[in-house]
Amino acid sequence: MTRFALLLGGDLVVTPRLSRQLAGARVIAADSGMRHATALGVTPELWTGDFDSVEEGLRAHHAGVPMEIFPPEKDQTDGEIAVEAALKRGARELVLVGAFGGERADHAYLHLAAALRIAGEGVSCLLTSGVQEGVPLLPGCETEFDFEDGTLFSVLAFSDLTGLTLSGAKWPLQDRFVPFGSSLTLSNEVRGALTARLAQGRALVVARPTSHYAL
Repeated sequence: MTRFALLLGGDLVVTPRLSRQLAGARVIAADSGMRHATALGVTPELWTGDFDSVEEGLRAHHAGVPMEIFPPEKDQTDGEIAVEAALKRGARELVLVGAFGGERADHAYLHLAAALRIAGEGVSCLLTSGVQEGVPLLPGCETEFDFEDGTLFSVLAFSDLTGLTLSGAKWPLQDRFVPFGSSLTLSNEVRGALTARLAQGRALVVARPTSHYAL
């Protein structure tokens, strides 16, 4: 499958786990997300966005990367533009690097919501800051995770959840209804092999892997 790493403007800590996740991926940078390229040791094949958050020094340092510049007054965020560019190039797996944190909470929220939409369209999607990871849960599918024992995780609901089952957790759930806004699925811990299944609804598993030590 064709995997793309999209460099976004949020937080990033370079870790061995993140480096493994990006191995062999094609790379596209969105606006100020280009600042992560040097730390990751990658050269994007495209740099896109409106460049309103890009300092001249960063632009000069990566002058050799092909640019696709959009006007600041547009209907899409820079991240959405990068996603669209990756999909046009045949992406079947997306790693949204720098998807958490940053100066814009609205953009961070949109990254989470966009990941749910993308996954629902059949494209695998992982959100990461190197320290935190997010994985969409698809209704009707069982999702397996490779988190180590003791990893802290939560299920973030974007709607009412029906038939949520968690196995391999300190606090397992079986075919549970979780109303939107409930804190029931926050701050759980992995116990063995974590799996999650959802009958209906929209949700993300967000975890802080215990093996996130920085390089």
